[in-house]
Amino acid sequence: MDEVKIGEILLPGEKSEQDAKARRVERRFWPTLKRAIRHIPFARDLVAAYYCAFDPKTPLRTRGILLGALAYFVLPFDVLPDFVALIGFSDDIAVLTAAFAAISGQIKEEHYEKADAALRDGLAG
Repeated sequence: MDEVKIGEILLPGEKSEQDAKARRVERRFWPTLKRAIRHIPFARDLVAAYYCAFDPKTPLRTRGILLGALAYFVLPFDVLPDFVALIGFSDDIAVLTAAFAAISGQIKEEHYEKADAALRDGLAG
């Protein structure tokens, strides 16, 4: 994936765009994660990012970046088909890595604790 495309995916966008992404992510995140969980090595970070994106204390810019990355994860079609084990998730990993770099430490310990609980309890949703 090139930097331009990742940059476009991670644009925080206007509030209305963020709201549309939030609805898409809320609707598709848990079912997509449940299908993919065996194939992705970054599930804890992904779930923590979800909780951070929906935390009302998260700054709007951070929320927008995370929602862009999460919306890309739940898209039914992306650059590489996700069902191709780890290789299929390499584009998702690239987008999430760029998102984490862009938000630099905004995902808090409480988000990771919620992620750990969700993963331990068989996933929320």
